[in-house]
Amino acid sequence: MNSNSVKRAAVATRAIFLVCGLGIASWAPMVPLVKERLGINDASLGLLLLFLGGGAISMMPISGILGHKYGSRILILAASLVLALMLPLLLLFSSVLLMGVALFIFGAAVGTLDVAMNSHAVQVQNKHGKHIMSAMHGLFSVGGLLGSLGLGFLIKLGLQPMYAAVSIALLIVVIVCSMYSSLFTLSVEKEIANNEQETEELIVKPVGKFLWLHASVLSVGAMCFAAFLAEGSILDWSAVFLKENRGVEEAFAGMGYAAFSLAMATMRLLGDGLIHRLNAKKIVVGGGLIAAFGLFLAVIVPNTLVSLLGFVLLGIGAANIVPVFFTEAGKLKQVPAAIAIPAITTIGYAGQLAGPALLGVIAHHFSLPIALGFSGFLLMLVAIVYWRRR
Repeated sequence: MNSNSVKRAAVATRAIFLVCGLGIASWAPMVPLVKERLGINDASLGLLLLFLGGGAISMMPISGILGHKYGSRILILAASLVLALMLPLLLLFSSVLLMGVALFIFGAAVGTLDVAMNSHAVQVQNKHGKHIMSAMHGLFSVGGLLGSLGLGFLIKLGLQPMYAAVSIALLIVVIVCSMYSSLFTLSVEKEIANNEQETEELIVKPVGKFLWLHASVLSVGAMCFAAFLAEGSILDWSAVFLKENRGVEEAFAGMGYAAFSLAMATMRLLGDGLIHRLNAKKIVVGGGLIAAFGLFLAVIVPNTLVSLLGFVLLGIGAANIVPVFFTEAGKLKQVPAAIAIPAITTIGYAGQLAGPALLGVIAHHFSLPIALGFSGFLLMLVAIVYWRRR
């Protein structure tokens, strides 16, 4: 394979990360619209969001099997098309049951796309010869910025929410279809895998049936859960918070996720250099405390601009915590990386995709600011626990 093919694949993969962020973030400003149309409270909305997380988590292990058999390129195309199809449908249903089914399918597409694009990114990075994963995830955050602002901007221009969602869905289809031919085929992925230095023996060697329950895996996984929960809380609840607690109109309710995404995108694009210069403890402890302070600031001070500043601080602090944890997952001495990484990834994404349902229950019994503050408390706990670790 020549260098031009690798460069084209790298550009195409970045575009797919952008698409994934765009599709997921477009859901953020829809949440208050869906809540109002269905006439449900915070607890019911939280349970409804569980369908989105359930769809994503249920497809993640299946996607790994399908990707190994058919290649990540096919999965990326299929998942992106389903995501684009479901996006406008989320604004169509007025039945809670149908909305739950739609969210489950939407979540399944998100989970499949997430696994496929990360798998493809690893292959591109291995062929590229240098670390580019933080930059890839930075493009995901850029997509999050465009999605959270784009839908509201189109609505502000006079488009009906449904037509705005259709416009974004068509953009997703155009980007993915134009980049499809530049992605690696299954034969190329297998060729790269066969050239890797890691041997198959590490994967198939008997390592114990329940190593995924090892304390080191669970501890890192739990901290990943808290970090991902903070990101999920902003995706699913920031628009509702700004609309109901800060009086922001619906067209601008996505500003919270946009502010968060802008900060996170910037820090992730700089993340490779920061992680190289600073040690893991400074990234996790310092980042966790900044992120927690940001969330506390957003929910305690009754001012829209201060809340947006809090979301920015959350994005700055949380951006590079998870990359540190994923790196650590591959270096656990007691558990092989082939077991630790999938286990920790699944636990982490459970926080992002299913955790917001927990916040909905807390919001119903107490208030939404308290629920978001609980996520900030978990981030502070992560910083303290990681600081005290050997």
